[in-house]
Amino acid sequence: MTDVRDLSPFHARLPIGERMPADEVLGGDFFPIGADGQVVPIQVPEVPEPPRNGEPGGGSCFRCDNPDRGVIWRDEHWHVRGPHEPSGLPMVLHMAPNEHATLHTMGPEVAAAMGTLIQRVAVGIGEIPGVARTHFSRWGDGSEHFHLWFIARPLGMMQLRGPMLAVWDDLLPAVPEREMRANTRIVAEALAAGGGEVLEANL
Repeated sequence: MTDVRDLSPFHARLPIGERMPADEVLGGDFFPIGADGQVVPIQVPEVPEPPRNGEPGGGSCFRCDNPDRGVIWRDEHWHVRGPHEPSGLPMVLHMAPNEHATLHTMGPEVAAAMGTLIQRVAVGIGEIPGVARTHFSRWGDGSEHFHLWFIARPLGMMQLRGPMLAVWDDLLPAVPEREMRANTRIVAEALAAGGGEVLEANL
């Protein structure tokens, strides 16, 4: 039987058999379980909905205001941003078009390039030691500027399967910054091997 400590540095640090405190997620804005452990009440719908960041009347667009911040790779249509800070999983990052656009308004060339880039990002994350699968999702409630999130599921961690992986990211001990940066470089260099440029200043 494989010793979990031999799978990767991530696995070697896992607090196997321990319970993680749930304080990070209980009572959060989007988590359906309140701090008392009960399902939160259904709120009255807000119609019309409040504007998102980047929409008229909403906050400014972070991606447009900070075109280089955190960007680890870019080509003519898309960019990929690395983690803002160490998190509980080997990799969490997102990709977005360079120009401000929604899924409905992005140009055909940008939309056409999206599929191949999704594959390239997933393959790049898969090169990180100890990663089994890459999940990706689109959540557009906070920002109008289209973006996809990518989340790495660690090898053998079957209880982390499915949509609750994003919650586990908040619960698990943070990956050390040095390891996070090494993982980020793996992804950036894998992407650059297929075109585009690495932004060394953000690695």
